Amino acid sequence: MSLLELDSLDKRIVIGAIVAPHGVRGEFRVMPLTENPDMFTALKYFFLEDGRKLSIVAARFHKNVFLVKVNEVNNMDEAELLRGKKVIIDTVDLPPLKEDQFYVSDLIGFSVYDEDGSVLGKLKDVLATGSNDVFVVLAADGTEILVPALKANIKEINMADKRILVKLPEWAE
Repeated sequence: MSLLELDSLDKRIVIGAIVAPHGVRGEFRVMPLTENPDMFTALKYFFLEDGRKLSIVAARFHKNVFLVKVNEVNNMDEAELLRGKKVIIDTVDLPPLKEDQFYVSDLIGFSVYDEDGSVLGKLKDVLATGSNDVFVVLAADGTEILVPALKANIKEINMADKRILVKLPEWAE
């Protein structure tokens, strides 16, 4: 199972942040904030937080960032004004996922059940720990239950019913 971390903004998601201008012709550096940074080369446009739509002319990977040129920015001063802005796309523009992959933002708020059918709580967050993700389930009493996002523990994710079936690890029971 693979989860892609993306911050939700209604039906739009943040996939990067503009960190600095690059050169004098209006190109700028974008730090990818997604596990699928290759999507930058396929995008035709993106949005800024203020709603402006920027049309991409070119995007290429360079030293851990993407260098992006858009129609609307033509010099270094204009690119400098974008520093710190978030790069946002519509969720409909996301690449299709493989089977057993989910966007974290789509799962937040799902009801979480154990194998006996008891409600454990609601999915509050997913932590990226390095070796595997961890589901953070908020119980009704306010406590948090941590469940490793492994096939042994996450038995089913039902998108239609907004429901997750888990097997709790022995230490969490």
